[in-house]
Amino acid sequence: MDVVDTIRDQIETNPIILYMKGSPNQPQCGFSANSVKALMACGERFAYVDILSNPEIRAALPEYANWPTFPQLWIKGELMGGGDIITEMSESGELQTLVKEAAVVDDRVAADD
Repeated sequence: MDVVDTIRDQIETNPIILYMKGSPNQPQCGFSANSVKALMACGERFAYVDILSNPEIRAALPEYANWPTFPQLWIKGELMGGGDIITEMSESGELQTLVKEAAVVDDRVAADD
């Protein structure tokens, strides 16, 4: 599987996925730390990919997404945006709504397995 297929599979398989620098427990930049904080405040599980440990994803994702920076938040296959947008969505309440909806779909899928 090439890197674009890997990215596509990650996005399609995980209803909420954050491409970030570091991990949720050890973010490696302020934007990633703020994004994790906003997502964790929603109270739902989410997947993440540490782009620092995955240089091929780090190189390919900006072109795939047509979004040049990290972090990148994807919900139900759609790019939400980066750190500033995630913070704005959190402050407006939109992030919580989208995350809860995606988590409900994920729980239904898990129950059907």
